[in-house]
Amino acid sequence: MSNKQPDIATEISTCRLCSDRFRQTHTAHEPRPVAWFQPGARILIAGQAPGMRVHQSGRPFTDPSGDRLRQWMGVDEDVFYDKARIAIAPMAFCFPGYNAKGADLAPPAVCAKTWRAKVLASLPDLRLTLVIGGYAQKYHLGDAASGGVTQTVERWRDHGAETIPLPHPSWRNSGWLKKHPWFEAELLPVLRSRVSEAL
Repeated sequence: MSNKQPDIATEISTCRLCSDRFRQTHTAHEPRPVAWFQPGARILIAGQAPGMRVHQSGRPFTDPSGDRLRQWMGVDEDVFYDKARIAIAPMAFCFPGYNAKGADLAPPAVCAKTWRAKVLASLPDLRLTLVIGGYAQKYHLGDAASGGVTQTVERWRDHGAETIPLPHPSWRNSGWLKKHPWFEAELLPVLRSRVSEAL
């Protein structure tokens, strides 16, 4: 292809800005950016950062959270992993590592500062953006996400037809889903409809 995106993807895949930072984490790992997008994509999945399984596989959402996200969206793996249709661009492209207690570290802000604008500029055909979790919601929704993830998702109707905020599809959030039955009853049917329309 003759447009910018392959160059950006190559740049991201070779990025080592956080090498020193990652060596100092409890996991002491090397960067492995996972850039999964190309021009022409109609849907953007804007999440937080890859987890350990994605770091190992080099493919986004290769974990139970991916299974749940695909179920939420109403798509199979073939559609989900078609870069020409769905772009997966988290706020950080590398696994940030774990702390000494085994908790996920926050995505380094330098990643979004370095790459986010370039990535979004390379995706001119987007019709729908799924904004997953607090970090992505603060970036994409600004002050509209200031009340936290629950309040932002509760107000999903306020964000326009082209943007849907979501909680993280992690199985750790199963309790959240039980406490907020409106998510599955009201938001998910709209999400699946908009995904289908965008594709």
